[in-house]
Amino acid sequence: MDVGSAKPTHSERNSVKHYGLDLVSVSKRYDVSMYVNYARDVVERVYQNNGRLLIVGGSGFYLRSFFSQVVDQVVVSKEIRDFVDSLNEKKGLNGLLVELEKLNPNGLGSLDKSNPVRVIKSLERCLASGSTIQKLQKELMEKPTPFFGFEKKTCLLDRSNTQLFELIEKRTSRMLEMGLVEETEKLIDQGILNNHPASNAVGYREAISFLNGKIQGSELASAINQSTRQLVAKQRKWFRKYYFADQKLTSENDRTFSSRKLIW
Repeated sequence: MDVGSAKPTHSERNSVKHYGLDLVSVSKRYDVSMYVNYARDVVERVYQNNGRLLIVGGSGFYLRSFFSQVVDQVVVSKEIRDFVDSLNEKKGLNGLLVELEKLNPNGLGSLDKSNPVRVIKSLERCLASGSTIQKLQKELMEKPTPFFGFEKKTCLLDRSNTQLFELIEKRTSRMLEMGLVEETEKLIDQGILNNHPASNAVGYREAISFLNGKIQGSELASAINQSTRQLVAKQRKWFRKYYFADQKLTSENDRTFSSRKLIW
């Protein structure tokens, strides 16, 4: 997924060592639990060699895994995954939410109801554990803080709406020029349609719709621009909500380890 994900070029990767790229095939799901295990291994290896890490993104939920627990110990069976996938195909997001609300009579807490990936994961875990979202979240918050002993520094970069919209349009044009549609065709052959989070990613989702005849070629760029703007608005809201709160997640004990730093 090189073009649609704006992956660093080979030249950029030769200049600075990058991690977290090309980990699995597009037909396989990759979730935050896999990311947490991978990131922990990378951090330890880099610091054993006296290296430094700059963590960038991207998804705020994945970045937050360096500051607080985001992965529980619930094991989801294949039968439950298949049931949830089938429900999603038949009834979509609304059907998933109806089922999830049945299991959570006291509400869904801070769950992002518009995010199908988060809703799917929540439903799978509620079904597998027999617990509510609130109970699972409470148990999760009682676990030790990730990367205890590291000083964690954050930097939030933002731009004006005008600048962002201009950059979005330029990025969309560049992706299309670089062959986003052709790349998507190859990814479909490689099984991306079996991977809902990947096939639903902004850019690829619209390219798939175009290839399926659901939107016209003349509408493709504007569709990607609109989806990207919506994603940007959502991410900015998330980061503004959690950014200052995350400054408080670094404890006094963490600050004493000045030689071990994680910078978000």
